[in-house]
Amino acid sequence: MSQHGVGPRAVSRSVAFLLTAGVLAVPALAGCGSEDPAGKPLAGQDIQPAARDRITDGGTLRWAVDSVPDTLNTFQSDADATTTRVAQAVLPSMFRMNAEGRPERNPAYLESAKVVETEPKQVVLYKLDQQAVWSDGREIGAADFAAQWRALSGKDTAYWTARNAGYDRIQKIERGDNALEVRVTFSRPYADWRSLFSPLYPKDVMGTPDSFNDGARKKLKVTAGPFLVKKLSRKDEEITLTRNPRWWGRPAKLSEIVLRTVPRDKRAKELAAGTVDLAEIAPSEARRITVAARPRGSSSPVMGSEADQKPRTPKAAAKYARQQQALRGFEVRKSLEPAFTQLALNGAEGPLADERVRRAVARALDRKELAKAVLKPLGLPAVPVGSHLALSGQAAYADNSGALGGQDTKEAQALLADAGWVRGGPIKEQKKKGEKAAGAEGKKAGKSSEAESRDDDGEYIVGSDDKDKQDGKAHREKDPNHLAQDGKQYKQPHQGGAPGAYAPMGTAAPAGREAAPLAKNGKPLTLRFVLPSGPGSQTLRTVADRIARMLERVGIGTEISKVSDESYFKDHIASGQYDLALYSWPASAFPATDARPVYAKPVPAADGSLNVEQNYTRVGTDQVDQLFDQAVATLDEGESRSLIRKADSRIWAAAGSIPLFQRPQLVAARKNLVNIGAFGLGTPVYEDMGFLKKGAKPASGPSAKGSATP
Repeated sequence: MSQHGVGPRAVSRSVAFLLTAGVLAVPALAGCGSEDPAGKPLAGQDIQPAARDRITDGGTLRWAVDSVPDTLNTFQSDADATTTRVAQAVLPSMFRMNAEGRPERNPAYLESAKVVETEPKQVVLYKLDQQAVWSDGREIGAADFAAQWRALSGKDTAYWTARNAGYDRIQKIERGDNALEVRVTFSRPYADWRSLFSPLYPKDVMGTPDSFNDGARKKLKVTAGPFLVKKLSRKDEEITLTRNPRWWGRPAKLSEIVLRTVPRDKRAKELAAGTVDLAEIAPSEARRITVAARPRGSSSPVMGSEADQKPRTPKAAAKYARQQQALRGFEVRKSLEPAFTQLALNGAEGPLADERVRRAVARALDRKELAKAVLKPLGLPAVPVGSHLALSGQAAYADNSGALGGQDTKEAQALLADAGWVRGGPIKEQKKKGEKAAGAEGKKAGKSSEAESRDDDGEYIVGSDDKDKQDGKAHREKDPNHLAQDGKQYKQPHQGGAPGAYAPMGTAAPAGREAAPLAKNGKPLTLRFVLPSGPGSQTLRTVADRIARMLERVGIGTEISKVSDESYFKDHIASGQYDLALYSWPASAFPATDARPVYAKPVPAADGSLNVEQNYTRVGTDQVDQLFDQAVATLDEGESRSLIRKADSRIWAAAGSIPLFQRPQLVAARKNLVNIGAFGLGTPVYEDMGFLKKGAKPASGPSAKGSATP
């Protein structure tokens, strides 16, 4: 959805989706009537809102993060979610996301921003707040915009940039009628112009390749947000932000924010010890906190089961009881992340190169059941995602899954028969053999059987939630992405700029009767389902098991292959060594720009290799590419959204990836923390975060608590 990240992702295209029966018609798009198909977010923010006069002036917020980032420059390839978090607190953003995941003008920096000319060229005029200054006292102005454009335009390869999208369409930047006005002239129309200059770095950072490449990696000398970077300590694994005395907006309520590295499996312990006030947590930890917060003697249900969490020895039980007592001071705030989990189908070779087989896989899946199994135990709305390119509430969203169709066993079997797959094939034996081999591979990678079987509700994350978008024109040197799990980072080769891919949390596999296995030319229809083997792999495995059962019902066999975390993405997903895989993309408010690398039709490179950008399914069509080209160059917002929705319908029909559900977002927060928690689709407002005054109460109403319900 960033790298944010974060965000992402591109498209697949197809002019016509051919079955043997002929051309597949794409149904009429949702949204042609009067009702807005975008709808509302499935889950709102859960941040315990409070008016500023109820918040204490001062205090230190200790916020658990996955890592101290390798860089504070969000436009570099090794930026991660913490890089973005720091940038949001200390740097200007011309636009930020509201609670619906839509871009809105940031009033702290902009009085206005709009397209003032379309002919002969598109011109955007920014009018800056007259008080907006950098922390060194210099006014924010056209020189900063121009320096960022030159650094990110892609014309100077000395800049190690992770992305150029949008900036490469700018022709010139100049001062307007006064120092507060910035005129940006585009060489080609650019619908997603609001995505630019967020964040905006000072010319001190963007002005030269050296300052861009190295100057902002460990420190930011000049900033312009409610906070400053006071200290970055890799030894202590902390970043300390402090109030910016030159900040002209609403003064920050907190005096300091300490972003502290805490592995995900240690967060409950750190919360109980009082060393952390806020942390994203796994469902198992959420259950612990929910149990701790219940009134004594309460028999009310909680998320999932807590029976297997309690320790069995007296010493461990006493420690557990002390921690539970300390956890009574916290609550779980929950929403849905701006990211969705998908089943990826590798269409480059093998059975899935046949669109009929891919469509059969999709028609075998009960997406509602998968969403329900993962999200309902958490008290979150269990609604399948209906778009590859946006989430419910975002402007471009529409449920276009009808272009492919819902679960239909008979239709899936008919598609397979049409593709020549008939009854017969030793699938069970192959599956057992594959699982045995995979288990050996996992142990070889140094994963103990105890770790592999541990169900700690961990997450497998490829990239980082908020890593910046990349467009395939990025600099290729010193350009690693990362695999990250439980706070650990693993380098992988750059693939053109994945904004961030994630693998999901799972549930127990259902019982179900499988159909007789299918075969063609004596070869059984067995698909290799690749999963990581690390400590969090059991939750992934349960999702995969449920999908495997669904496929078995239509005669498709699966061979579960567990591989080491280090090789999962690099050696399997990115290199195409899989048939089925589970990972997630962040959603973007700018899909015409960000989604294209994820769904773009792979093209041969000069060296004969295939350039897939971030389209790891290798499924793409010329028509989808054309629709994205049109959407990004169309300044009529309604028309651009219509083109995006058409592209999404065709992506669905090509069946290269099947969106399943939005990822849950669970945050443990000290009960007196306000305006912070599970932000959902929105951007945090750092100056309003803080601790309630003694005796004060947060805002009342449905948005204050329980906002993660439908």
